[in-house]
Amino acid sequence: MRLLDRSRQGVEPTIYGSAPLKWSATIFDNLRQGIDEIEFLADPTAGEVRVGTHEAITGGLVPAVINRLSRQCPRMHFTVLQAPLVAEQYRDLRERNTELILGQLVTPTAAEDLDVEILFEDSVVVVAGVNSKWHRRRKIDPAELIDEPWVLTPFLVGPMVREAFRAKGLALPRETVTSNAIQLNSTLAATDRFLTARLASNVRLSGKRWSQRVLPVELPVPPVYIGIVTLKGRTISPAARVFIECARKVAEPFVKAGKGGVVG
Repeated sequence: MRLLDRSRQGVEPTIYGSAPLKWSATIFDNLRQGIDEIEFLADPTAGEVRVGTHEAITGGLVPAVINRLSRQCPRMHFTVLQAPLVAEQYRDLRERNTELILGQLVTPTAAEDLDVEILFEDSVVVVAGVNSKWHRRRKIDPAELIDEPWVLTPFLVGPMVREAFRAKGLALPRETVTSNAIQLNSTLAATDRFLTARLASNVRLSGKRWSQRVLPVELPVPPVYIGIVTLKGRTISPAARVFIECARKVAEPFVKAGKGGVVG
């Protein structure tokens, strides 16, 4: 069979050439894992972990796991691929660019080719800067926040907040800024002018760094599942197994708090 098509524009694989190219990725991935395992057996503190995640999690859970594990295994290397959309995490996993996903799950159930472990149920909370006027209140009606300046994401948490206002029969909050940049949203919220929404686990793990606190307002937002996803039938590296065990330990306080509540 002809494997390559040549033209003035260059060379590209035919449909027959694409088949071995696709499967070669699996071969080289397994070879790389074999090398990683040899290195890990020679030195348990070494090895590489390739993690797929989303920006909403890179502000809390992922750095917490890396910080804890890097103290135990100082020679371990972490490669973190941040997908622009939650669904694209799964593409990176299936293409073997990552060994595992640590982050928000699209659904709590697994596809046929995936193994899913739910670590805990997280919740969406409304936050403001630590010096915001709203922190003087013990309870806030969502209707009072409609005309405040909000900064929300176009995906994930943002749509959940908008839907929660609709569910209560309220107008949508005044959205001054729409951005998928969590760092921008957090920085604006820290000015004490803007309101935003975050996962409760992120506030627990990084709220102090971002000068944010949870406001006493309840919205009918469904739980968000945080977990670990791996490919079925794929043996992950020893370093990845250690990473997963560390993630379980970091997640324990949120399991005990219930639905990712802020604890401590």
